Amino acid sequence: MLATGIDLIEIDRVRRGLERYGTRFADRFFTRREQSQCAGRAASLAGRFAIKEAVGKALGTGIGDVGWKDIEVLNDDRGRPHLTLHNAAERLAAERGLSQWAVSLSHTATHAVGLAVAAGDWPPRPLGEGHEDSPPRPLGEGHEGSPPRPLGEGHEDSPPRPLGEGWGEGSEVIP
Repeated sequence: MLATGIDLIEIDRVRRGLERYGTRFADRFFTRREQSQCAGRAASLAGRFAIKEAVGKALGTGIGDVGWKDIEVLNDDRGRPHLTLHNAAERLAAERGLSQWAVSLSHTATHAVGLAVAAGDWPPRPLGEGHEDSPPRPLGEGHEGSPPRPLGEGHEDSPPRPLGEGWGEGSEVIP
């Protein structure tokens, strides 16, 4: 399974929140480690905010079912962002079978964008059932164990998917 999410935010929204509410604003949305790494830079915090929104979309719930600080984005020594899920976000990802994540962020003078891509098993295996004794499915293996069809093979005979079925913001694509 592949799940994606993307988000765009105006950096000024984060800057105004920091100016108006200070640490109360930062503490609501960002872990201590995120705040330390960003050192108050609104553009850096906005990029992390966008990734958090993108991860919520990839999880299929938005932020409502997970807390802001359940999604943590930290940079490695070379500046590459890495994702760590905690609490509800970690449980939800496991329930959906999403075990591999990649995130990216970028910003201009006015906007920050965050992208999240997750891969894993589909359908997800229930927690505690078979995870210890069976290897994960290879990426690219199709739904229910059948390999995906190469483009141009068999697609002509398949009816088109109705709008909203399997496509769209934060949803998974199943061959």
